[in-house]
Amino acid sequence: MDVDGLFDTDLIRRNRLRALAQAPDGSDFLLKIVTEELGERLASVERSFEVAIALHAGTGTLADMLAASGKTQRVLQIEQDPRLLTSQAAPEHQVVTGLELLPITNQAVGLVVSPLTLHLANDLPGILVQINQVLHPDGLFLAALPGAGTLSELRDALLSAEEELTGGASPRVIPLADVRDCGSLLQRAGFSLPVVDAETYTVRYDTMFELMRDLRHMGMANPLLARSRKPAGRRLFMRAAEIYAERYGDPDGRVRASFSVIYLSGWKPHESQQKPLSPGSAQTSLAKALGTREQKI
Repeated sequence: MDVDGLFDTDLIRRNRLRALAQAPDGSDFLLKIVTEELGERLASVERSFEVAIALHAGTGTLADMLAASGKTQRVLQIEQDPRLLTSQAAPEHQVVTGLELLPITNQAVGLVVSPLTLHLANDLPGILVQINQVLHPDGLFLAALPGAGTLSELRDALLSAEEELTGGASPRVIPLADVRDCGSLLQRAGFSLPVVDAETYTVRYDTMFELMRDLRHMGMANPLLARSRKPAGRRLFMRAAEIYAERYGDPDGRVRASFSVIYLSGWKPHESQQKPLSPGSAQTSLAKALGTREQKI
């Protein structure tokens, strides 16, 4: 167990194993949406990669997509636990390691793809640096992670209910980065040509309890080290469900849940890549381009 960060990484592993064993069909809808979107972004890249890594996807969905994409000759699937290695990849192409360690030779792969996991790293800047290091020059990194705004309705309902009933609140929904944070992290990790954008997916449920059930089936139960170990009473969740319905209910009685997913891409620097112009090298002034008069002050 990690004791120096925000997240209990062993609990993350157990949550994912429980989801893999118990989740009904369709519970991985968000992972499938994100994997399809990452596949479309990869398809728009006009090159292929000899070796790709499917990094901590929690199932074999991503590794199988990469293998079928025509963009890579060999896929390595990396997971926390051997029971999560459910892709069609050969055993020699499957690796078990912790969330914070990437035991691959530096500059060994051309593509690393990670869906809905990096937000759980206690040292996100560190793992991004490791990813940059394992890519060979002009290698590509693609990722998706939940961003700020994800489950904002659930966070609000739980906090409001707990403050109302107890006068305080314990952390029940994990903190998440925003688009600007992610762009800065890519640059700090040494990626060139970084691109970051977000998509929000809205899912409707009969009640808050169906949403919470889906989160467990996704392996997304609360992994915070600072979470309360004291079981929350039924009264808290009943009141939270009432608040949720009052504030985020639709006319038909169903409630909305938002999943804001941040998509990232960045390249390992290479001399062939487009370079930004150095300061003072522009041939045309901004004023001339805009058709306005330039004034010296």
